[in-house]
Amino acid sequence: MIDHTLLKPEAVPAQIERLCEEALEHGFAAVCVNGAWVPLAARLVSGSEVAVAAVAGFPLGAGTSAAKAFEAGDAAAGGAAEVDMVINVGALKAGDEPLVEADIRAVVAAVGAGVAVKVILETALLTDGDKVRGCELAVAAGAGFVKTSTGFGPGGATVEDVALLRRTAGPDVGVKAAGGIRTREQAEAMITAGANRLGTSNSVQIVGEG
Repeated sequence: MIDHTLLKPEAVPAQIERLCEEALEHGFAAVCVNGAWVPLAARLVSGSEVAVAAVAGFPLGAGTSAAKAFEAGDAAAGGAAEVDMVINVGALKAGDEPLVEADIRAVVAAVGAGVAVKVILETALLTDGDKVRGCELAVAAGAGFVKTSTGFGPGGATVEDVALLRRTAGPDVGVKAAGGIRTREQAEAMITAGANRLGTSNSVQIVGEG
């Protein structure tokens, strides 16, 4: 259920290699990396059940739909099986729902049916109404998951937000909790609230607490 994550800008190849080794050792769902590291990660986890997840429009979400779509498509071509994209937060807050949905649809179309798109809402910047509408638009646009946070914003995942997204998304769309999950207790609380994927850089510590 864990996306073992390293998205720091200063990450070096040796750290990506270690990330992949840990994911293989512990059977994590995926490694989540920036686009530049997708080919390396894909090579390192090849032949295993560990997927490569890349990010698009990260961490602000304020680029154009065409740029996000190109970035996502490039990641998929390099071996990413999942793409975590950031919505246009400002458009959502301004009520421009057609732009938000079109933005997500562009990424979904760019990666094709075989690649899951996780839509990052950055919930700490949103009202509950915004969260619900963003989730609804993500589902309508064909996303595989809705996700709470980038981990680079003003706040991370909360149990309340995970529960709200689960209620809104329904049973057939994934909910990924990410941002600030550092302990097994926090991880289990997110799962109980409805998350079926967790994004964390503290994965090894969390599973080690069991």
